[in-house]
Amino acid sequence: QLQLVESGGGLVQPGGSLRLSCAASGFTIERYAIGWFRQAPGKEREGVSCIRSFDPIADYADSVKGRFTISRDNAKNTVYLQMNNLEPEDTAVYYCAADRGGMGSTCYYHDVDVWGKGTLVTVSS
Repeated sequence: QLQLVESGGGLVQPGGSLRLSCAASGFTIERYAIGWFRQAPGKEREGVSCIRSFDPIADYADSVKGRFTISRDNAKNTVYLQMNNLEPEDTAVYYCAADRGGMGSTCYYHDVDVWGKGTLVTVSS
């Protein structure tokens, strides 16, 4: 019954912005750590950003720190990822995931409870 649905991906030029949404159903995101992950062709999935349950503390990969912002709207049961100053290296399928046990400061994904299906972000001129 746990489900996550991502949206907001698309094609954007370098320096542009996108906001990704992760809508949850079947559970309350307030009680879960929620993370954004991405996977580019030929590369392993990596943590981008995650936010802890019951507080607004967030962690970011060094490559996106200062450019991306994760936020949580508990009333809408939705988590967002605001991506600014996008770079070609940001091109990937972006996934959100939920873990009731937390994801740590590195946003690990080894035992997540549910994954979304992903949304493609392409940064190209």
